[in-house]
Amino acid sequence: MFVLSELKDNVRIAPDQFHLKLVDAVRDEIDRKLANKVLLNVGLCIALKDIVSLKDSIILPGDGASHTEVLFRYVVFRPMVGTVITGKIRNCSREGVHVTLGFFDDILIPHAALQHPSRFDEAEQAWVWEYPLEDGAKHDLFMDVGEPIKFRVSREIFEETSPIGPPKAEVQSQQGPSTSSAAASAASQEVKTPYRIIGAINESGLGVLSWWDQQGKDEEQDDEEGDEYDNDEDGEGACEE
Repeated sequence: MFVLSELKDNVRIAPDQFHLKLVDAVRDEIDRKLANKVLLNVGLCIALKDIVSLKDSIILPGDGASHTEVLFRYVVFRPMVGTVITGKIRNCSREGVHVTLGFFDDILIPHAALQHPSRFDEAEQAWVWEYPLEDGAKHDLFMDVGEPIKFRVSREIFEETSPIGPPKAEVQSQQGPSTSSAAASAASQEVKTPYRIIGAINESGLGVLSWWDQQGKDEEQDDEEGDEYDNDEDGEGACEE
């Protein structure tokens, strides 16, 4: 789930940081720049592991800061496809079940990847697994907000979110006030998530943890009742002899 990525960067140290040791100043700057940020096709940066190498620092003309090429290793959150993870249900929508890990919220389990058959309950705003019983009836198992849920990573999606043009506000001011509402709605629709995880729970053992905990308890209870019944029969047989 967490991997070590070897990265290279040219780190700028401002003059007011010159009183620090170079390694400490570089560490602080790298963490300030990368911590809790998503790098395209790398993952969510968590924390600096160590610095592999530091090259000689240089000061560029017209800039009093030092610039140092640094090779370092960073702890990155990027689970492999197929990894099983336990999170908590953040909310549900017609799109599917949205899951959080506490430090990462952009996880979606699409409705097609839920246990089958499932339906979306509008009143409860929750997905419901219609668990089939032996007598042909169905038992509703709700996927409530806050419930621990175990899912398998089926896909990851990276999107480029760097700006590629002038801000929308600037474009709108050039076009005039008549297009302000249209520009605002377009801007809201163009918000991109840099890193998303798509999960699935449509296999045995996955889904809300309480489902399988209860099933395990029921099976244990049935086994205990069966053992007691066998012991009673053995006792009766001994008395008859």
